[in-house]
Amino acid sequence: MTADSGSFCETGCVVQQDRREGVPEPARASGFGDPESLRSLQAQLEALRSEVGELREEAAFWKAEALKYFREAQCWQRKYERPLKQIKRLEEENAALKAEVRSLRGQLFGRKSEKGKAVGKERKADKADKGSRRPRGQQPGSRGHGRRDHSHLPAETEVSDLPEDQRRCPCCGLPYAEFPGTEDSETIEIEVRAHRRVIRRKRYRQTCQCPEAPGIITAPGPPRLLAKGILGVSVWTHVLLDKFLFYRPTHRLLEDLRLRGLDLAAGTVTDGLRRLVPLFEPIYEGIAEQVRRGAFWSADETRWMVFDELGMKLGHRWYLWAYQSATAVLFQLDPSRGHTVPEGHFRDAGRGILMVDRYSAYQAMKQVRAGDILLAFCWAHARRDFVGVGKSWPKLADWAAEWLGCIRQLYHLNRQRLQPGQEASAVAEHDGRLRDAVASMAATRDEQLANNDLHPACRKTLKSLAKHWKGLTLFVDHPQVPMDNNHTERVQRGPVVGRKNYYGSGSVWSGELAAMLFSLFATLKLHRINPRCWLTAYLEACAAAGGKPPSDAAAFLPWNLSDESKQAMRDPSSTARPAHHSP
Repeated sequence: MTADSGSFCETGCVVQQDRREGVPEPARASGFGDPESLRSLQAQLEALRSEVGELREEAAFWKAEALKYFREAQCWQRKYERPLKQIKRLEEENAALKAEVRSLRGQLFGRKSEKGKAVGKERKADKADKGSRRPRGQQPGSRGHGRRDHSHLPAETEVSDLPEDQRRCPCCGLPYAEFPGTEDSETIEIEVRAHRRVIRRKRYRQTCQCPEAPGIITAPGPPRLLAKGILGVSVWTHVLLDKFLFYRPTHRLLEDLRLRGLDLAAGTVTDGLRRLVPLFEPIYEGIAEQVRRGAFWSADETRWMVFDELGMKLGHRWYLWAYQSATAVLFQLDPSRGHTVPEGHFRDAGRGILMVDRYSAYQAMKQVRAGDILLAFCWAHARRDFVGVGKSWPKLADWAAEWLGCIRQLYHLNRQRLQPGQEASAVAEHDGRLRDAVASMAATRDEQLANNDLHPACRKTLKSLAKHWKGLTLFVDHPQVPMDNNHTERVQRGPVVGRKNYYGSGSVWSGELAAMLFSLFATLKLHRINPRCWLTAYLEACAAAGGKPPSDAAAFLPWNLSDESKQAMRDPSSTARPAHHSP
């Protein structure tokens, strides 16, 4: 060690040599310094130890202070994060409520038609295609259908002649000679008038003295639809058509008849309608059996008010169920909306496919759970979900438009596949393209559902799509199944108009009569039969049977009518009746 490097004391500390002038170098004989130096060093050491202790205490203090402020910072951070989460939750709730308000406004003030306005990219595509679309109405240069032919209407000929002073020459006054032929013109008029049908029944008395003679005999009167009723078949036909085919309230019909000179009491009409219910029961049962015979059906339900007290039934809301097959339509009125209603209707039906919306009651039917009836779900309802997302959440309009485009493509490909007159190769090609599109939609759906950042409204819609996917794609393997349930919803449109016009039914029997007549007229429409002709023929047969259903009422069902009778009932100007029911 050099002289400048210092030395070690007995405690192991380095003691620097003092090189100031006049200070002797510490003795090294025994390896320790002199006592005064040692005491000085010890004092310095104690001072350093004290200072280290103080520094440690100060460090511990500041460490505690730092820990306290750190904990306070964590506390404030947690308090800061809590309102942030609350703000985020409130913003999401606010956005959801705004979306709900937009949806409710659309339901209340928007268009009720399914053909709503496009959203997002779909609107832009529609604008781009607008120029290439065919305009509405008669197309320029087309052949057209010409004037309608009214020659089947009865004609009342009127002769129009010139006044006497105009049939002379204005110059010389000589009369004009009549020119052969006439110049004819036509106008169409409607004359509806009520009249009394007076039947004068002749009477005869005996001129002999035979004791077995009946005395005075009278010619038989005309058959009456209702015993002791004054209203004839034509009046009841008019009432039934006006109420259950044209959906006009009874009081409006009575006011219309009053303006024509026929003043009928509302009680008379109401009591007569109640007495007509048994006449249509066999027709209604025949329609129900015909619906169950099919292998493909469609069903839907809507509310129907019945203002009558029924046991434990709370409120007046009943439900009008509609079932449609290829040949018949049945409406069923029931106080319940549960699965037991369609389950009871299809109790005797065989295996088949039922087209419905996504209402859970159909999925709870025992025939569905047993696999005897397969449910095909409606794409129009699935499409409605995406339309609702696009309208309720404007920022999601493009997402909704992409899915709406995919659904539109499915409809297009399915129509191409079902075009008649195609070769088998073309059908197979279209079928393959359809299946590829369905698989692509499923893959896109699963990919988007796997995205954790997917908007809740989008996720909810896609989850519903995945849940009902099997029923939505049933049409791919069963081409006879349509993609939507629109035809049955259109059948229900008439009763819904009636519900809006006269609020439902005042009693249970009135609701049952409405269901019977709705079923009858919808079924007649399927077979293109004139309801007025059919109803007149059937009510005349009931009158001939003494105000009861005819013994062969089933012969009046459209599928049992002969071609002759069916053709006669399709012609509104025909007065022909079915041969076996001529009065």
